[in-house]
Amino acid sequence: MARNPAAQTAFGPMVLTAVEQNEPPARRLVDDDLAELFLPTPLRWLVAATRAAPLRRLMIRGSEWSGRGLWANLACRKRFIGDKLAEALGEIDAVVILGAGLDTRAYLLTRQVRLPVFEVDLPVNIARKVKTVRRVLGGAPMSVRQVALDLARDDLLTALAEHGYHTDYRTFFICEGVTQYLSEATVRRTLEGLRAAAPGSRLVFTYVRRDFIDGTNRYGTRTLYRSVRGLWHFGLQPDEVAGFVDEYGWRLLEQAGPDELVRRYVEPTGRRLKASQVEWSAYAEKV
Repeated sequence: MARNPAAQTAFGPMVLTAVEQNEPPARRLVDDDLAELFLPTPLRWLVAATRAAPLRRLMIRGSEWSGRGLWANLACRKRFIGDKLAEALGEIDAVVILGAGLDTRAYLLTRQVRLPVFEVDLPVNIARKVKTVRRVLGGAPMSVRQVALDLARDDLLTALAEHGYHTDYRTFFICEGVTQYLSEATVRRTLEGLRAAAPGSRLVFTYVRRDFIDGTNRYGTRTLYRSVRGLWHFGLQPDEVAGFVDEYGWRLLEQAGPDELVRRYVEPTGRRLKASQVEWSAYAEKV
């Protein structure tokens, strides 16, 4: 199976989430008791080492070297998405997670409700996820379906339908840490396909600022820029988002920039973490 650079990004967010579990509950930015279990053995050893506070602090400071503010961004965007999903649970019929990677959200959700959840990702990531879920849980719950596809080539709704999805479902779509890896044509093609989503469906997604993608403003993260140049392709500016999603029948409900995420999630913990201006989160509703 050919190696896809984007497919290798599934581990980082889950390592961060697992390390956060070693923080005292009042200082924790995200709760996820499955995160460590979903990691391969060497990464579980790494996470275990961070139970010691000095090593944990060292890891967080080290992450700032490669991408200043990204630790807070990654943790807080998960909290933002979790909050929006929790608020919408009584008003939706299904959940679709695009670029699911090793994310545990589908399995945490089955503890609360019995909604169909569709995990969508590249075939290499889905194969890895199936093995991981079998190892940790003995197999996927009946309500969780894994859908292997490449958004650049395959039709999303057709692939979902083959796994039991219906377009009359009011669906909560999650697209976390994905759009920057896609071309603009693929992003637009995906949104065009989602025109068929039922009114009242929700879409929560993250995006990278376009002026970072094109190198106009590196926001103090030169190391990050060098590492993702050529890998990240698509970006937006915050004042463009409402118009962009409106083209495809979605109404922007909320944007959460880094300053808002810090105010909402970091400050109550007493931790002194800043969030990068590179990435923002947005939430929209199908009209």
